[in-house]
Amino acid sequence: MYGPYLARLGLATAHRSFSNINLHNNLNKVCWFFPKANKSTSVEYKPIKSILVANRGEIAIRVFRACTELGIRSCAVYSQQDKMHMHRQKADESYLIGAGLPPVEAYLSIPEIIRVAKNHIDAIHPGYGFLSERSDFAQACVDNGVRFIGPSAGVVQRMGDKVAARQAAIDAGVQVVPGTDNPVISEDEAMQFCVKHGLPVIFKAAYGGGGRGMRVVRELDEVRENFRRATSEAKAAFGNGAMFIEKFIEKPRHIELQVLGDQSGNVVHLYERDCSVQRRHQKLVEVAPAPNLDPKVRDAMAADAVKLAQFVGYENAGTVEFLLDNRGNYYFIEVNARLQVEHTVTEEITGIDLVQSQIRIAEGMTLSELGMTQDKIVPQGCSIQCRVTTEDPAKNFQPDTGRLEVFRSGEGMGIRLDGASAFAGAIISPYYDSLLVKVISRAADLHASAAKMNRSLREFRIRGVKTNIPFLLNVLENQKFLNGTIDTTFIDEHPQLFHFEATQNRAQKLLNYLGNVLVNGPSTPLATGLKPAEVHPVVPETPPGVEPPHALRQVLLKEGPSGFAKAVRAKKELMLMDTTFRDAHQSLLATRVRTKDLLKISPFVAHNFDKLYSLENWGGATFDVALRFLHECPWERLQGMRAKIPNIPFQMLLRGANGVGYTSYPDNTVFKFCELAVQTGMDIFRVFDSLNYMPNLMLGIEAAGKAGGVVEAAISYSGDISDPSKTKYTLDYYLSLADELVRAGTHVLCIKDMAGLLKPQAAKILITALRDRYPDLPIHVHTHDTSGAGVASMLECSRAGADVVDVAVDSMSGMTSQPSMGAVVASLMGDERDTGFDLTKISQYSAYWEQTRTLYAPFECAVTMKSGNADVYLNEIPGGQYTNLQFQAFSLGLGDQFEDVKKAYREANLLLGDLIKVTPSSKVVGDFAQFMVQNKLTAAEVEEKADDLSFPKSVVEFMQGYLGIPYGGFKEPLRSKILRGLPKIEGRPGATMPPHDFDKFKNELSNKYPRSTDFDVSSHSMYPEVTEDYLKFKEKYGPVDKLDTRIFLTGPKVGEEFEVEIEKGKTLHIKTLAMAEDLTENGERELFFELNGQLRSVFIKDLEAVKEIHVHPKASPTDKDEVGAPMPGTVLDVRVKEGDEVKKGSPLVVLSAMKMEMVVQAPYDGIITSIIVKKDMKLEGDDLIAKMKPK
Repeated sequence: MYGPYLARLGLATAHRSFSNINLHNNLNKVCWFFPKANKSTSVEYKPIKSILVANRGEIAIRVFRACTELGIRSCAVYSQQDKMHMHRQKADESYLIGAGLPPVEAYLSIPEIIRVAKNHIDAIHPGYGFLSERSDFAQACVDNGVRFIGPSAGVVQRMGDKVAARQAAIDAGVQVVPGTDNPVISEDEAMQFCVKHGLPVIFKAAYGGGGRGMRVVRELDEVRENFRRATSEAKAAFGNGAMFIEKFIEKPRHIELQVLGDQSGNVVHLYERDCSVQRRHQKLVEVAPAPNLDPKVRDAMAADAVKLAQFVGYENAGTVEFLLDNRGNYYFIEVNARLQVEHTVTEEITGIDLVQSQIRIAEGMTLSELGMTQDKIVPQGCSIQCRVTTEDPAKNFQPDTGRLEVFRSGEGMGIRLDGASAFAGAIISPYYDSLLVKVISRAADLHASAAKMNRSLREFRIRGVKTNIPFLLNVLENQKFLNGTIDTTFIDEHPQLFHFEATQNRAQKLLNYLGNVLVNGPSTPLATGLKPAEVHPVVPETPPGVEPPHALRQVLLKEGPSGFAKAVRAKKELMLMDTTFRDAHQSLLATRVRTKDLLKISPFVAHNFDKLYSLENWGGATFDVALRFLHECPWERLQGMRAKIPNIPFQMLLRGANGVGYTSYPDNTVFKFCELAVQTGMDIFRVFDSLNYMPNLMLGIEAAGKAGGVVEAAISYSGDISDPSKTKYTLDYYLSLADELVRAGTHVLCIKDMAGLLKPQAAKILITALRDRYPDLPIHVHTHDTSGAGVASMLECSRAGADVVDVAVDSMSGMTSQPSMGAVVASLMGDERDTGFDLTKISQYSAYWEQTRTLYAPFECAVTMKSGNADVYLNEIPGGQYTNLQFQAFSLGLGDQFEDVKKAYREANLLLGDLIKVTPSSKVVGDFAQFMVQNKLTAAEVEEKADDLSFPKSVVEFMQGYLGIPYGGFKEPLRSKILRGLPKIEGRPGATMPPHDFDKFKNELSNKYPRSTDFDVSSHSMYPEVTEDYLKFKEKYGPVDKLDTRIFLTGPKVGEEFEVEIEKGKTLHIKTLAMAEDLTENGERELFFELNGQLRSVFIKDLEAVKEIHVHPKASPTDKDEVGAPMPGTVLDVRVKEGDEVKKGSPLVVLSAMKMEMVVQAPYDGIITSIIVKKDMKLEGDDLIAKMKPK
């Protein structure tokens, strides 16, 4: 029964025991009076039974814990905005205050707090901030019969007034910094002082601390604006905007002394803290004791702190703060007449509980009775405190708000955590301080303490809001900090502290992606109504730990491209190129096969298909689709495949001067692309041009050759050389092209039959002629099996002397894909050109793809195309375009008119002059055909009405010459009618383009997307918008390429469990739990998941629902004319109106959040076209504030 009393008297929980007071005397002290030290008056010991904490958050909980340990009942007060905050739950009872008041005003309302306290509260602890240094609050407590746990009202008033405190220090004989004698309340007074005493100066809130309302001014023309902002901040934080002005001391250390005084006039110090790591005059990291402090300076500073406290009659806890210059001179700056945020480090090195000591002193106990005589207070070890805040150091420490999606702390030996509402699901509001949790480490010395702190911070996982942890880690690892040689300019003078990688937050981003798919549907448009199959394709086994056999790639690496070509030509067997990894799925599945499924089968291919000439796995449409629809990096795909298939040459499709894009680019773009491709693992470049335009082809050949790749120059085949009636694309035409390509230095000659028009008889004629003409040159033939004659044509090519033909594994062959690998292999068994492949292995390979293909049912061409079709000989639609064109027709509502589209394709081709049709020229014809069908136009009507029609962009650009010059020239007068005076490009388009500035765009990308790579820079050079969209998507949703295909496309089922390996050795176990039916006021749905056994939830905006809910627009990060809110907050002031001319840096709007104000400035000289916000409007980060335009 005596436990609580014993604790409060220091016998049960105090760090020191009393040596001169026995148990009986201690118990009887409940009603005794004591003589004050050196005074004749007595101090009544009056126990405290209940304490109200007039504060919130971390400090409120800190006091409640002390109360619990002392057996004292605790009481919390909370604002309307804090009704879900943890501090009210930690107290024995809690009461709402300030109903109807603004969030901060609630905690500044003295009448409201006294109203609660008057009922049954013995004492009030003010914490820090808010009313803690308001003398009228201290006096109101006393007037209402409630003890104030802190100094007397008179001392609070004297020490809280910076001018009075300064005068007290002077009277006590303590050195001060030159400054104003009285609080300054007007801009004119501030200006007069600055003119008289010179700059720099510092403005400080006269009635509060913590860096609020503090500004350093170095230029006279900045005095008034800074004074206004400082005054406004001070008034918001402390209820009074008066300023104290003093000379600013350059590069000082900030040293503060913790003091304790009792009611008998005794004062002790608990040594010092170094608070020099600060920004915006707010402390971020504190260390006790101060490293490398001269003992003589320490003793003198401590003596002055005690002397000043005794001089003013200080009682309870307080801090005396000094600036220490580099010559050992120190100056008093202020007294904080309250408990400090950083009191924890003093507790750690002295073993003294400062909060309990405050309570005991308020009860009437003396320092000596508490065992706190100066000789007994001895510091041990070193303690560091880091304030983890919800601020983004990458954006000048802008406060961040929102929901804590994840919170996991770092604990362990030597670590103390003082926090409040730091838990998953907690809401960080914009109304209060951004402190999330205080982390305190303790060890034998500074280095050991810093190591513990570093370890603890690295264990933290905080998601949903930005924090300053990356910055704190940089501080802790900085050698100057570890050497203990810092000053208050440390942060400003070390910009490297801001060089850090943002946390990846992959798990939570993936949950957001899954949630978005479940709420809003697939992220990549699905072409059919079919769903992905619920299968897990069986991957054939490969021998573990065994390297795949050497193949042609080893020849290439050893002998170079020329030696490689000789080795190919020396082979007697027909060699095969497997298109399964690219062109096959482009033709059958709209190019949607993902890297994850390609990599699964890659080891089997490496071990069992080493006889392949090459594996076509990159370039062409896969590049664009990977970025645009699959949200994965094509370069990482290449890198991953090369790691798993080191032995087989890789082959890509290069569109000559068009690279892997659909238009012309500066020459250096193509050269750089090829160089990076070879470095990443590409070997063979099939270089073609969509028009067989030699200048474009030559550029591609040169770029691939210079990069060190094998040049396989391709002739795009069209027409029918076996039909004498077709006179445009004849055998002589193709032989003439071949001559030019051989002279250009191609290592391999390719016939690229992209529509499957090469009939067996034509194949015999063409390949025989080429073999006779170039007996030593490898010949490679590519076709599509659209008509069903592909196998026959390839066998005929083999007989005529072709070295290599293209095939696809059986389950991915036929129709618009390539001929069947198994069929070609089986047909040549026992023949002199037997391929040497094992049909059993082909069958296993095919089985994997047969199952995998069902995962891509939403893109399955067989939905609309049931078999091959010989009408390709009429319409000449390329295989890779056929199904895409069909899906496009369905999406345009022309699905039942696809036969008309095919007919229009033939007509459009003839209107354009009978083109070679391969990407991108085939796209031109396809767009033209869809245009004709949509507008119900015949060929004759197009020619007749061309002057008045609005043609597709691709058709107009083709006619301008952006793709080059077609064989036979442009068709007139149609060209002139379409262009209507638009400029024409003569010759190769890229030849006149200025070089692409890679350095410039690399800097721009890295500024927007810090995790962007050289791969992204190269992708951006050809697909700028697509690449930026991909990077935005990746930043928002993380590594979606790691998800299984079905889950990526359509999301998981409720109750489904699955795993995601985000990197080697790191696997996420996810279970989908539920989705809320009701919408939030912002139009969001909450989805619940279990991640690695822990409950997680995400809020996803329902895009259909929000159409009926007003949501403030966001500023586009890529639109320089849109100005967004740099942080969440409230609009305090709007400085401009529509039509105003502004200079770069001119203030547009003033925001306030977490008691910090920020001026949003104009990004450039310009004119305001619209203002989107109004005064008092509450904004989220990136909300649109204004729109501008250049003058």
